[in-house]
Amino acid sequence: MTKASSKGGNLRDKLDGNELDLSLSDLNEVPVKELAALPKATVLDLSCNKLTTLPSDFCGLTHLVKLDLSKNKLQQLPADFGRLVNLQHLDLLNNRLVTLPVSFAQLKSLKWLDLKDNPLDPVLAKVAGDCLDEKQCKQCASKVLQHMKAVQADQERERQRRLEVEREAEKKREKAEEKERRRKEYDALKAAKREQEKKPKKETNQAAKSKSGSRPRKPPPRKHTRSWAVLKLLLLLLLCVAGGLVACRMTELQQQPLCTSVNTIYDNAVRGLRSHNILQWVLQTDSQQ
Repeated sequence: MTKASSKGGNLRDKLDGNELDLSLSDLNEVPVKELAALPKATVLDLSCNKLTTLPSDFCGLTHLVKLDLSKNKLQQLPADFGRLVNLQHLDLLNNRLVTLPVSFAQLKSLKWLDLKDNPLDPVLAKVAGDCLDEKQCKQCASKVLQHMKAVQADQERERQRRLEVEREAEKKREKAEEKERRRKEYDALKAAKREQEKKPKKETNQAAKSKSGSRPRKPPPRKHTRSWAVLKLLLLLLLCVAGGLVACRMTELQQQPLCTSVNTIYDNAVRGLRSHNILQWVLQTDSQQ
């Protein structure tokens, strides 16, 4: 058993009908598990203890209808305090509360509320007013609920506004990403087009080079063979002989001994050749000319 439950003693022994009185029990903690086992205890008195906080599972005690937490040291209530939807009477006198959780607006059954002697936020303190009698405490409950509903609505609007801002920012981000993606696609297509345009030029240049390279080369001039050289030499020799012959027969050199021998050889050669009809015919034609 916990320290709190040991100080509270046997809770069933303290149960009187539907009322459970744990006041003046020097409690530092609320025995939530033990209380959850007593769903009949719809009226719970925890006043005049040393409670500074309430555990979050305290909000699971949804069977509570009347709750007295006065004269403790509570600095705040659990965020899910609004789960106590059956709560009708709530006494928070003389604690250290400054604000109430937004979920407080969900206590739709609340009819009585005392917030005196708490260092409340000025706005909340003005809304709560005094709780000096039954009527004022009921008005406190009604006004505080309306105020907390307005706070909840404001927070919801602010939450929606933030969500809208986040959605707009997300849309802008997605739009920017889409724009960047399209720009990259455009750049890629443009680069591919440039590459495609370069290929025909390269192919044309290569074709031109191949054509220029395939042009037939002029055959190198034939080298003079040895027979050609001999032929040239014979022609030169014939020219020299012819020249010498002409000089010996038509110039004054014909009286020279050498020319006399040359003329004799020529005359003999001519007489020998004239014996052939063809050559004779050639010579006759030449003499006629």
